Amino acid sequence: MANLGSSTVMLVGAGGALANAIAQELEDAGAQLVLVGRGEALARAADRFPATEVIDVDLRDPGCVEQLRRVKVDTLIHTTGDYAVQDAQKATDEDLREMFDSNMLTLFHAVQGVLPGMLKQKDGLIMGVSAGQAARLSGPKAALYTASKAAVAAYVLSLHDELKAKGVRGIVLYPMGAIDTPENRDAGLKWEETIDPRGLAKSVAHALTRPDRAHVTELKIYPDH
Repeated sequence: MANLGSSTVMLVGAGGALANAIAQELEDAGAQLVLVGRGEALARAADRFPATEVIDVDLRDPGCVEQLRRVKVDTLIHTTGDYAVQDAQKATDEDLREMFDSNMLTLFHAVQGVLPGMLKQKDGLIMGVSAGQAARLSGPKAALYTASKAAVAAYVLSLHDELKAKGVRGIVLYPMGAIDTPENRDAGLKWEETIDPRGLAKSVAHALTRPDRAHVTELKIYPDH
């Protein structure tokens, strides 16, 4: 099992299915958790997982940056985001804003919140969750989602190349398929077609423990089929 006993991890999107699996794995590995999210989902996560801080904030609002800067963390894991499909010819400006605000703007604000502290301590790790469509650079019926998740990947990898000499590194997580959640089961997906969330979380914890000279920058997790 990964040992993260000396790490404080800010988990953004707390209460979501992926975030819950990661939170459980991080707790088991001994990490201190800072949970960031909204409303009832965040409250349920805070009841389930011990946390040094619980922050209810809208990450689309630039005012959240100063609030996040008050917290010292070693690692940021950003799981916040939305998924939507639409025919290309029916996509609207509102669809575009929704995908990029949910998936990219929230990451940008979270990074702006934690980065000054990481640079000051000359140590930090930023993980952004992209998508299989972005890794393949093709998402038919989900072009805007795919583009926003590709932006997530490009942003995190650019941060890595810019800041690694200053002690801050980046990792892009690509779930290469749907994650096994009650919602996806209800949608008719079979378990063998989906990714085990706890197994995915174990891979995340493993990546967080890699030394600088064996760092993981891109992590692709596949379902069985």
